[in-house]
Amino acid sequence: MKINKKPNIITDTNVNVNNLQNSQRKENIKDLNQKIKNNKNFFSRKFFKDLGIVESVGDGIINILGLQKAANGEMVEICTNKKNQKGLILNLGPKWVSAVALSSDSEIKPGQFVFLTHELMSIPVGDDLLGRVVNPLGEPIDDKGNINTKAKNLLEARAPSIIVRSPVNTSLETGIKVVDSLVPIGHGQRELIIGDSKTGKTSIALDTILNQRGKDTICIYVAIGQKRSSVARIAKLLNDKNCMDYSIIVAATASDSASLQYIAPYSGCAMGEYFMEKGLRVLVIYDDLSKHAVSYRQLSLLLRRPPGREGFPGDVFYLHSRLLERAANLAKSEGSITALPVIETIQGDVSAYIPTNVISITDGQIFLESELFTRGIRPAVSPGLSVSRVGSAAQNKVIKKMAGSLKLELAQFREVEDFTKLGFVLDDVTKRLVDRGEKLTRLLVQNRSEPIDIAEQTIFLYAALNGFLDEIPLNMVNIYEKELYKFIKKTIFYEPLKIVLRDNLEIDIINFLLNQFKIFFLLNIDIFNKNI
Repeated sequence: MKINKKPNIITDTNVNVNNLQNSQRKENIKDLNQKIKNNKNFFSRKFFKDLGIVESVGDGIINILGLQKAANGEMVEICTNKKNQKGLILNLGPKWVSAVALSSDSEIKPGQFVFLTHELMSIPVGDDLLGRVVNPLGEPIDDKGNINTKAKNLLEARAPSIIVRSPVNTSLETGIKVVDSLVPIGHGQRELIIGDSKTGKTSIALDTILNQRGKDTICIYVAIGQKRSSVARIAKLLNDKNCMDYSIIVAATASDSASLQYIAPYSGCAMGEYFMEKGLRVLVIYDDLSKHAVSYRQLSLLLRRPPGREGFPGDVFYLHSRLLERAANLAKSEGSITALPVIETIQGDVSAYIPTNVISITDGQIFLESELFTRGIRPAVSPGLSVSRVGSAAQNKVIKKMAGSLKLELAQFREVEDFTKLGFVLDDVTKRLVDRGEKLTRLLVQNRSEPIDIAEQTIFLYAALNGFLDEIPLNMVNIYEKELYKFIKKTIFYEPLKIVLRDNLEIDIINFLLNQFKIFFLLNIDIFNKNI
């Protein structure tokens, strides 16, 4: 008895599509063989090894038959109906290779020809990029016209060797009191900024860029997986503060493909290496590498690589180590790259896979706590968990002398802080310790986008550590600081002190200024109190 099989629309449609793709592929191969027969001199055997055919494409991954001479990281060109598109080879097989599309894969179809370019991926670099917002391919996305630069740097370059490096010996001033005093950063260092979402990680990075105005540091901000509106806000801030002249923004936003997000930090680093080789100091901010790791995980799973812990591939450590190892302080020139990678944690869990990886690669971390942020202590830098392993060697000499006392007093305050919350009766010594600790914690609070010169930081820290704030109420500490800066700037000592305080602490002059200001402030404290 004959049974009539019901038609399966989905299966039959897939079969028809596959049949069409196979027939198109066969026709292309037939055409290619005919061309080889007709043009034996042009289509040599060597040329045939440089040519392949798209077998399948989906989710930005292109599987290609042929390309026997392909190399990992090599660029390929796909012949589409409209415009040739570029891809990056990431997987090599015996008879096939897999590449990722660097733009939309909607025009790439099975059966299309693919050519090797015999070039490793390179990025446009040069002075023309300064002041621009570009994508990871070096193409402008800010509507300011084309970028005319012929120079190119390899996307994946070898990190400087130990012989050509120099120890970190020059301070990178961030303009943030808590960072410059407790967690100093030096040129050529890799300092991690780590914390939960919405705790001010990007603000620390941007304040550091703002503080480089008028100095000899080129700043590159790499935005990975962020909203376009966030990148536009950052570009507007830098423009408004006149900081785009020495800055480059490399943006691979959340709407961009995973392949562009994957190459974004390497692209920013390649642009920075151009300036480092010219003897300039460069600051590169990767915001953030958590999203970068997620984009690489996405590509790896689509490429059928075996997943490991948290679904990440086995080489995810190498993904970030080869990037951050390119940060260096060169010995022969003053050129350097300082890396500030950003990592986002979930509920303060620094023991997760990616945070532990990047912590072990970098030279220290600035740890931001959600609890401090909600209490209004911003930047919410935890003095106990934050550390700089090499930056103190490059720290300002005057600040360095005072930093030891500041760390000690803050540590003592943290030990007795919990007792004050429980309502215990405290003796006079502990009360003074708590009062001093609360004022020191309050003095490290700083408004966003308002970096402070290192000389002003020195004077204010000296005042706090030498009893000049003892008679000032806790709620008046920030007012005291603002009025102190105004008072000092009006004196004839300000400009000379800005130069001298970088190397020597002029105690007599500072004591004289602080005593005069204390009299002025206490006389007018009622007026200042009304302004709170």
